[in-house]
Amino acid sequence: MFDTFNFDLIYRERNDVTPLVVMMCGVAGSGKTTFSKILERGGFVRLSIDEEIWATNGRWGIDFPMEKVEEYKKDAEEKLRHRLIKLIQDKQQVVIDFSFWDRARRNQYKKLIEDSGGKWILVYLKVQPHVLRERLALRNQRFDANSFPISEELLTSYLNGFEIPQGEGEIVIDN
Repeated sequence: MFDTFNFDLIYRERNDVTPLVVMMCGVAGSGKTTFSKILERGGFVRLSIDEEIWATNGRWGIDFPMEKVEEYKKDAEEKLRHRLIKLIQDKQQVVIDFSFWDRARRNQYKKLIEDSGGKWILVYLKVQPHVLRERLALRNQRFDANSFPISEELLTSYLNGFEIPQGEGEIVIDN
């Protein structure tokens, strides 16, 4: 999926003394986790809300009721935010495997990263809705932390609410 992306662009940035934080941005099914895992294999620490929820509470709608998901997301994000700050202070390279669907949250994290002594790169994975639907249909059949079920209604709400980054220093990967 990312065979043609030049990862040297990111790896070159991490050779600086300042810790680099790669902020993934994209709708569910866009490839954020796949991309993040490539960086993880290259030495980045990967932070994932979905995996934190899975480790702490189990699977959505099976181990806990769907009504709890927003509460658990907030708890997981708070925990990961503290871990991010510590990782930056420890001079670690980090990839944040979140959707960063709104500009306000992206800006909040950029400030947090800079205030903690790091620098950021925003990677936006631009994927057409029909491709997302195909990927999610396959992913919905899996049973792991990154495969929570996404219905057509939920995907539509994600697509309608997603704020595409423009003029935010983003790297756009059209796949």
